[in-house]
Amino acid sequence: MSKNPILKTFVLAVSLFFFSNFVSAQKTTQKVVIKTFLHCDHCKECETCGQKFKTEMLKIKGVKMYELDDKAMTFTIYYNSKKTTLQAIKDGISKLGYDADDVKANPEAYESLDGCCKA
Repeated sequence: MSKNPILKTFVLAVSLFFFSNFVSAQKTTQKVVIKTFLHCDHCKECETCGQKFKTEMLKIKGVKMYELDDKAMTFTIYYNSKKTTLQAIKDGISKLGYDADDVKANPEAYESLDGCCKA
């Protein structure tokens, strides 16, 4: 059985190409925990506010996935760092009516929340 150096080189080049693309894709996904403030104990399940989380959070450009921990009052956000910035995500959360670390809730968005979800 003869060894074909051209075939070996081709297989190695293709393998390196796929591996480098995989590593590159892994580096673009970032995870961040953002502190917020919830005024009630059921915002996540609230008909109005809960629906905002389910529909609007993933509309923030670059956000791939999120988790709301209503007890710890935090958002854990997984996002594509090539498509958005941490500041843009915080601004997006603010536009939903919630604080995001040092970015205060947009007053108009906050007013649109159900009464139970406001202070």
